[in-house]
Amino acid sequence: MSAAAWLLLALLGACSPAAILNATAPHEGIVLHADLAYAPGPDHGLDVYAPVQPRADAPVVVFFYGGDWQSGARAMYRFVGAALAARGIVTVIPDYRRYPAVRFPAFMRDAAAAVAWTRAHVGAYGGDAARLFLMGHSAGAQIATLLALDGQYLREAGVDPCDIAGVIGLAGPYDFLPLHDATLKVIFGPPADWPRSQPIDFVTPAAPPMLLAAGTDDHTVDPGNTVRLAARLRAAGVEADERLYPDIGHPVLIGAFAWPLAFLAPVRRDTQRFIAEHPAPTPRPACKRAEG
Repeated sequence: MSAAAWLLLALLGACSPAAILNATAPHEGIVLHADLAYAPGPDHGLDVYAPVQPRADAPVVVFFYGGDWQSGARAMYRFVGAALAARGIVTVIPDYRRYPAVRFPAFMRDAAAAVAWTRAHVGAYGGDAARLFLMGHSAGAQIATLLALDGQYLREAGVDPCDIAGVIGLAGPYDFLPLHDATLKVIFGPPADWPRSQPIDFVTPAAPPMLLAAGTDDHTVDPGNTVRLAARLRAAGVEADERLYPDIGHPVLIGAFAWPLAFLAPVRRDTQRFIAEHPAPTPRPACKRAEG
């Protein structure tokens, strides 16, 4: 990593990294619709970041943050929502319940409810519900990809999985069995239930196109998760854009959405390009749309 990168990371370590990155987020040309509720109860709020003047077919991203399924808050990721909104992408960032309040699959159902709310309401904020993408970092990438691949959660929430235009997974755990961490064993329940949490086990030809990115210096989530899921998707005939950024670690991958760290990895550019290349859900012969 360059000397400039080390300097930036040292500065970030001096106080809250999220606070510094959020302070650099763009303000011009975007509007924040904060503290909207997608369901009753705690941790069921979301924020919508929208261009002030969105185009008629503005794409929509629902972004799920990470935190080991135990921590995190949507306010920490203003820099992600603002960066995408400044580039014409309406971005929804929901909270979801986490351990110890809930265990798997409760947070999956929360995530699906947030997607359903987005599909029903994003038009009021300038977004095109027909151009709906799921995106996540770390544990959030597991949530985003599992939503798209195991369609039961979206269907239960009233969303057709075939309507997902694409998925962006950043440094996600997609194939992480067996579990060794004691807390994760509690979160994901008895061993017989563990396979239900693995996105890689739900790949079919009906899956939407995916951008899967990771840093080669990630010591939090093995980049092999990205490699293996991309390979499984391609074997099923599904488009999988695999990006491995040299010498990039776990937090820097998402931090690169903020302009001070953008030079470290082109993840923001690659995300924007992927979304632009998929103006609508790709026709997938294996994808059986719901009747009605």
